[in-house]
Amino acid sequence: MKTFVLNGWASSEHAWDLCRFRRDRIFSYVEQLDGEPEKAMRDVDEAVLVGWSMGGSGALRLAIGFPEKVKGLVLVATTPRMMKDDGWAGMTERRLAALEYGLKATKGQGMFGVPEGKPNPYMMDDEANLKRGLEYLHETDLREALRALSASGRLDCPVRIFQSEHDGIVRPDNARFLASLFRDSRVTMVPGSEHALSIVIPSAIDSAVEELLGISR
Repeated sequence: MKTFVLNGWASSEHAWDLCRFRRDRIFSYVEQLDGEPEKAMRDVDEAVLVGWSMGGSGALRLAIGFPEKVKGLVLVATTPRMMKDDGWAGMTERRLAALEYGLKATKGQGMFGVPEGKPNPYMMDDEANLKRGLEYLHETDLREALRALSASGRLDCPVRIFQSEHDGIVRPDNARFLASLFRDSRVTMVPGSEHALSIVIPSAIDSAVEELLGISR
């Protein structure tokens, strides 16, 4: 069984430096935009998917497209819909623009910087790639597809969800919405506002992935 990691927008592989779980492949946000995870899923029998932020959305897309192959989901600061709309607690247009400005102004340190002593989970990229990623965040809405998947019963795997209590990018309500869709789901709410939870609670994420892989410590 493969373990595929789907990274967040403008994030680097260093986002996972503190995690110890086996990673067969980490897909950058650009690779996700180019459809590389879908190509990889066609070539495997089964996989555990780990997605952070935009990559969490990518992991959900794979679950929708390949439900029989997905044997577990670990969703870190994940949302099926980034932007605010009627009855949905998402980001405003102004907040999305501030996210882009903050990344550029801090030269890849991210909107909120990096906790002291932790690896930098962010990176700078060229304007074209950053714009493509922002357009994906702006336009993607997986809510109806996820509701249909839930109703179908085709995805029957454990889902582990990690969410900061005061994340300004992905709201806590997202975790509760996702948990409501899956029979075997568990939400871990993390104190604070850090979005890059892989550098804050790596051991908890390790444990979740290893549980889904059937690995005992």
